[in-house]
Amino acid sequence: MNNNNNNNNIKQGNEPDTLSAQEYSAQEYSAQKYSAQDFEAVASRLLDFIQASPTCFHTVKNISGRLDDAGYEKLCYEKEWHLVPGKSYYTIRADSSLIAFRLPEGTAHSFHMTASHCDSPSFKLKENCEILRDGKYTELNVEKYGGMLCAPWFDRPLSIAGRLTVRDGEGRLRSELISFDRDLVMLPSLAIHLNREANKGTAFRIQSDMLPLMGSEEIHGRFKDMLAKEARTKAENILGYDLFLYDRSRPCIWGADREYISSPRLDDLMCVFSSIEALLSAEKSDSISVCCIFDSEEIGSCTMNGADSEYLKTVMDRILSCLCISHEQSLCMLSRSFMLSADNGHAVHPNHIDKNDPTNHVYMNHGILIKHSAAGKYTTNAVSASVFRELCLRNSIPFQEYVNNSDIPGGSTLGSISGSHVSVYSADIGAAQLAMHSPYETAGVKDTRYLIDAMTAFFGCSLNIDEDGSITLRQ
Repeated sequence: MNNNNNNNNIKQGNEPDTLSAQEYSAQEYSAQKYSAQDFEAVASRLLDFIQASPTCFHTVKNISGRLDDAGYEKLCYEKEWHLVPGKSYYTIRADSSLIAFRLPEGTAHSFHMTASHCDSPSFKLKENCEILRDGKYTELNVEKYGGMLCAPWFDRPLSIAGRLTVRDGEGRLRSELISFDRDLVMLPSLAIHLNREANKGTAFRIQSDMLPLMGSEEIHGRFKDMLAKEARTKAENILGYDLFLYDRSRPCIWGADREYISSPRLDDLMCVFSSIEALLSAEKSDSISVCCIFDSEEIGSCTMNGADSEYLKTVMDRILSCLCISHEQSLCMLSRSFMLSADNGHAVHPNHIDKNDPTNHVYMNHGILIKHSAAGKYTTNAVSASVFRELCLRNSIPFQEYVNNSDIPGGSTLGSISGSHVSVYSADIGAAQLAMHSPYETAGVKDTRYLIDAMTAFFGCSLNIDEDGSITLRQ
């Protein structure tokens, strides 16, 4: 980092000499900044947010409410925008993706962006979903949404939430969010007496093994009426739905020292919550701060409002147009811009340590993951990783290096997908967690605080790239 001839040199940039080039441990960070009660308070707010957000639609609605309270102006995606420097805005696409941004008072230097996703693996209800089984049971016909651990879905209270398309009294079609918010369905396991091989591993078939039981034969044919009651409309006014099962288990803080959190949908609402918290608390800089919350990541992002759509690029183009920034100036801005792609990664499992990379072990409560992939599944490279490390070091935030075991290919995430539409420096980050893609996941009680602090520092800093490729980081 001190070689002035290195094209990837990162300069201090008017910063006090406060840190040596070593990683701060989680213990040092905790002792210097926060008490155990502080960490737990932030984790509790995260768990409250998750419990109020059973689907991506509810997540976006809850976030928009927070932005409204913070003075952000909602922009209609389908109408012209008129933006004012120094103001803050957000826009929603298809009810399930949201982009919020803050404009600097003066000339915009670049974009500082975070990206996370609000969808989670689940079961989606099919059309004509009621099934009468053996004349006595009413089941629901579902299909799998995303790659999931199937076994943990059995024998736990589940409910249904999502979006209805409803015809109102004036002939318009509008979206109505519903959540039954009660224990409504369940997937009963087949007893060991009827399947003696159950503990030797089971290949689950969604169509025959994992249809949820909703009730007796007496409720068959009443599901649409149930939906109408929740939406306060008539059954004939419901023209469509996007409905999902969700786990009703309550989030909790647990462990001998209350060091862990468990909850549905930690992947990726932990990063969603952290990015919004950071956007709302960060100091303004000379960059346009952008917080992207995408739907559809778990199914490849190939939807009208996923990371592999034109949604982010269109929002950026409209911002630049409203600010009267020329095409040439906008290209210069993009070359100075940076994205943090935030999605959780796998902590070392205490019973399966061999599944992790042998030299890059990551643990819950030990800092933010900086995620690397030679196959380009993550966008991090030497430059972007160094920028993020430097940001963490200056702010005494612990971090860890995450690389997949070479024999176990990992999935891609938002940064590499959105990068095909908006080409900027990017680093993939996240928190370490266990039981990813289970309906009930586990993470560290401290890691939400780490994510918020790192993203807050990121939104409040300024990056400049010199002609020789050197990067100056200022806070």
